[in-house]
Amino acid sequence: MARTESTMLALGTKAPDFQLSDVVTNQVISLATFAEFKVLLVMFICKHCPYVVHVKDELLRLARDYSEKEVAIVAISSNDAEAYPDDSPESLKEFAIAESLPFILCYDPTQEIAKAYSAACTPDFFLFNRERSLVYRGQLDGSRPGNNIPTSGNDLRAAIDAALSDQPISEDQKASLGCNIKWRAGNEPVYFAHK
Repeated sequence: MARTESTMLALGTKAPDFQLSDVVTNQVISLATFAEFKVLLVMFICKHCPYVVHVKDELLRLARDYSEKEVAIVAISSNDAEAYPDDSPESLKEFAIAESLPFILCYDPTQEIAKAYSAACTPDFFLFNRERSLVYRGQLDGSRPGNNIPTSGNDLRAAIDAALSDQPISEDQKASLGCNIKWRAGNEPVYFAHK
């Protein structure tokens, strides 16, 4: 497991579109799926990463807490499923059903969507406003496996609340930290941090 920080994609970046299958329903999901929502949260996660496992319950709480608000959440798993079968669409479907995930979970088979978002780690969070401009990218909160800080989601929650109420979001954002996305051999991107 390589500890990897998010790339901190430039704020204001437009959300790249995608066409990915929901692992539970096989329905094709795209940005248009969420057109009616004021705020869109795109999360890059996976099933087995210790960092994702560490924050999983808070991600479920956060999604449920905002389920009645104008917030859409989609999770994308881009790991190489051949090398990491826990992250295959079939395994992700089992995970989504077992956890009753309150958000859509898609699989990115070509890893091109992760590259389009400059996603680097799991978990990696990208929050977009009504115009689908990036307003937050960074950590869920300061909790990490083993640092004894309880998960609260406070960084991401504050950004969501600000976006919902059309308030400015501080540009002083801390990078997410997690396992690197498991790229297929020869498919590794070269990212340049935007910090």
